[in-house]
Amino acid sequence: MNFSIERERLLKPMQQIIGAVERRQTMPILANFLFRNVNGQLVITATDLELEVSATVDIAIEGEAITIPGRKLLDICKSLPDGSKINFSINEDKVTVKSGKSRFSLLTLDAKDFPLVDAVDIDASITLHKDILQSLIEDSSFAMAQQDVRYYLNGLMMESNEGVIRTVATDGHRLALAEASTDIPAIDRQVIVPKKAVQEFMRILTTTEGDVELLFSQNHLQAKIGEIEFVTKLIDGKFPEYQRVIPVGHEHIATIERELLRTCLMRASILSNEKYRGVRLTFSESTLSIQTHNPEQEEAQEEVEIDYQGPEIEIGFNVSYLVDVLNTIKSEQVHFHVQDTNSSLLIVSPDSEQRKYVVMPMRL
Repeated sequence: MNFSIERERLLKPMQQIIGAVERRQTMPILANFLFRNVNGQLVITATDLELEVSATVDIAIEGEAITIPGRKLLDICKSLPDGSKINFSINEDKVTVKSGKSRFSLLTLDAKDFPLVDAVDIDASITLHKDILQSLIEDSSFAMAQQDVRYYLNGLMMESNEGVIRTVATDGHRLALAEASTDIPAIDRQVIVPKKAVQEFMRILTTTEGDVELLFSQNHLQAKIGEIEFVTKLIDGKFPEYQRVIPVGHEHIATIERELLRTCLMRASILSNEKYRGVRLTFSESTLSIQTHNPEQEEAQEEVEIDYQGPEIEIGFNVSYLVDVLNTIKSEQVHFHVQDTNSSLLIVSPDSEQRKYVVMPMRL
């Protein structure tokens, strides 16, 4: 496989798929890109066995498939001047990369050993605009668990039913739900997408435009957007019944300036316990009191004016969880739905009922 290509035409697709290349891999070939000829065009693929991402580059090529060290090739392309022409030539087990007076010789591995995902039996599909899907993932994925033994929490639940597509994430201490109304046919499907796949998918969405086609099979989710094709294994497990976690009937509602509250919580968190990150919120008529302390007997206190007419309620929370929600919501104000000291907090934007955030209380 010998070909020439402009630096910029090769650099962007490699940057889009590099996240699938494992830095610490058990199989040396997983550190490589697969370059292959598909219908006369160049297709570059990266995989970590759980996730496979491919980018099609619109240049005519001929010859056999090869694999090239991914991060080394990407770093070489980044370091070349803008507008450079790059020439690739294969000689036995090495590929020579030339550009101007620069020359690099990289070791290749046999393309036959590259572990491509087998053909996936698609049984359902939906098409969404990229902006809708990106917003759903951004507004919910931050609540995914980090290496929880309950493996079904280490990902993002995605479901489609009755003209609504919904994403939900929870780590057992908080929950984030985002949904969008669509005119797509209901497919009544629920899947759990692994955390790494969610993060890589978000990177791709931020660099592409247009519609995203989501294709579902028993064990895989496949996505196509522009010249990028993305396939990930799904987490095999049952997601918690999240609807039971969302408080219903919390009659006490506090309306608060979002940015003011966010900055007050950030300041108070400086003196919170580094391990538990606890903050005490006291809701009283027209005022929210914020208090933190740490084992060194240091304390912080803030007060925020709020629109609240209910009884005095004192609740403890992990301050980081509250800040994460306030960083995600974009409206000027937020509504805090509270009930009592032992009940979960429901946070919503007055601008949209399609985003809901639940934070469990903690003892301080």
